[in-house]
Amino acid sequence: MLLHINPAYLFKLLHGFPPWTCDKNFQAGTTMHVKKYLLKCLHRLQKGPGYTYKELLVWYCDNTNTHGPKRIICEGPKKKAVWFLITLLFAALVCWQWSIFIKTYLSWEVSVSLSVGFKTMDFPAVTICNASPFKYSKVKHLLKDLDELMEAVLESILAPELGHANATRALNSSIWNHTPLVLIDERNHHHPVVLDLFGDRHNGSSNSSASEKICNAQGCKMAMRLCSLNGTQCTFRNFTSATQAVTEWYILQATNIFAQVPQQELVEMSYPGEQMILACLFGAEPCNYRNFTPIFYPHYGNCYIFNWGMTEKALPSANPGTEFGLKLILDIGQEDYVPFLTSTAGVRLMLHEQRSYPFIRDEGIYAMSGTETSIGVLVDKLQRMGEPYSQCTVNGSEVPIPNFYSDYNTTYSIQACLRSCFQDHMIRNCNCGHYLYPLPRGEKYCNNRDFPDWAHCYSDLQMSVAQRETCIRMCKESCNDTQYKMTISMADWPSEASEDWIFHVLSQERDQSTNITLSRKGIVKLNIYFQEFNYRTIEESAANNIVWLLSNLGGQFGFWMGGSVLCLIEFGEIIIDFVWITIIKLVALAKSLRQRRAQANYSGPPPTVAELVGAHTNFSFQPDTAPRSPNTGPYPNEQALPIPGTPPPNYDSLRLQPLDVIESESDGDAI
Repeated sequence: MLLHINPAYLFKLLHGFPPWTCDKNFQAGTTMHVKKYLLKCLHRLQKGPGYTYKELLVWYCDNTNTHGPKRIICEGPKKKAVWFLITLLFAALVCWQWSIFIKTYLSWEVSVSLSVGFKTMDFPAVTICNASPFKYSKVKHLLKDLDELMEAVLESILAPELGHANATRALNSSIWNHTPLVLIDERNHHHPVVLDLFGDRHNGSSNSSASEKICNAQGCKMAMRLCSLNGTQCTFRNFTSATQAVTEWYILQATNIFAQVPQQELVEMSYPGEQMILACLFGAEPCNYRNFTPIFYPHYGNCYIFNWGMTEKALPSANPGTEFGLKLILDIGQEDYVPFLTSTAGVRLMLHEQRSYPFIRDEGIYAMSGTETSIGVLVDKLQRMGEPYSQCTVNGSEVPIPNFYSDYNTTYSIQACLRSCFQDHMIRNCNCGHYLYPLPRGEKYCNNRDFPDWAHCYSDLQMSVAQRETCIRMCKESCNDTQYKMTISMADWPSEASEDWIFHVLSQERDQSTNITLSRKGIVKLNIYFQEFNYRTIEESAANNIVWLLSNLGGQFGFWMGGSVLCLIEFGEIIIDFVWITIIKLVALAKSLRQRRAQANYSGPPPTVAELVGAHTNFSFQPDTAPRSPNTGPYPNEQALPIPGTPPPNYDSLRLQPLDVIESESDGDAI
């Protein structure tokens, strides 16, 4: 037999080209070989433990290392039933115990361990603020109209007849009309009476004398009226005491005024560091106001932070004890306090970590004037586990709330997140930001001139439970936190015997004056130190780890079923065999459906051999499709029966084929 080879094909092979690029027929042959190989693999899998589910189950029970299934095969009929029930019961117990352990593991519980260490520690950052945010002599011109109105309000409360007579004097009515204080008589809950402090009735009738009688009667409460939409929608914020009412009202009006002043001017109106910090000593090293970092805090004006660690390295504490701590003498200038804005005198201070923002209003403490306050410090370090054990964050990058305190370059804290969240809701709902919180770029602070309805909106948002829950749900705690536990003691300072010379020296140092310019009302002395270098570490760890889970799962499986990991692998093997038998049965079912569908395409009896031969040799051949009568034979014209032709030879059968191809084809037919 002659073999013809294409010269181009031979040329490509000799020059190193891959065979599959030589001819398309080669690619078709490769695809055919792959199909035959896969068919052969499927048939080999079919020759496994059995062709039916029953055979597979019998094979598994006879060969598994688990004790129960073997007894089901080997015992008699009655014992088979007993062992089947026992095996089923214990398998159910194992699954039940496994579900409990897996559920416990997925609950992500933690255990807390407390350890005590001893080492030299960095001294904490110390933030100090004056209780009064501004000097009254600097802001008096801004608060002139508000103070006159406040005096009129106090006259109306203390002397109603005199206050009503003086109500006609020149006052800034725009401040009062925007957010007035009112009196509410709630003795009749169905028909409460609302009265203005200056005698105007807001429910429609009655005269001023009747109003005064009602106001003086028991059960009359003071409230702040907050309106929006040009006064068409109003709410009342009630107070149990007139002191609280006038204080909150004054702070709200002062917020409106200070929000319209640039921050640089507010800084100049507050207490400067060189006047507030009279003396400073850290251990044996002297210090002054230049060692403090100034920061403007809207609640308290200028605040000063010692050892913040922003630009310099944190200072360590050499030893525990008062002589190695921070000693300060401060002058709060109480005689220049804003009378209606601040009712507390003293210094607000806070201890916190380096590079963290001091939320001193929420976490700080007061030190009284005229006293020496000693603060002993103990350190607690808290280390929480992250996801999935707790909803804590390392740096706040995954918190979906913009951090408005990022300009300070401080670390993440949940307080910063909560206040940023409130400010974000404030901007969205009220179209402006509150003066007490940082403002994002492009936004404005709320004030009565540009945003007349801001007070009503702010009050609703502040009282909204949904807003607080939303912020708490979105904000996350910090995974690593350091808390400073303080032990506070106080004593009068200076004593009567030493008061004269101490005030003379301090006055000379600050004002270069031989006269005493300081008084006990404005002097505060602070001693801040480590009580000891022992620190406590409160650390969370996983209560149930993967080792605990695997140990319990294996223990339960071995106790109830006498099995091991190999038994689970055997069970997985039988599952795979189940799947393959199912696939084989589905393939066989699809093949039988194709055969039935092919037979259904013939409307009459199947074609004869002659018709098949004619169709094969003569392409124009058409079989006789005329209807046949039941009384006639197979050929109505009584013609002679056609001699069956010889089918064309199958030349492929004359070729020699490899043995594996013949075997794969026979295996495919068996399927």
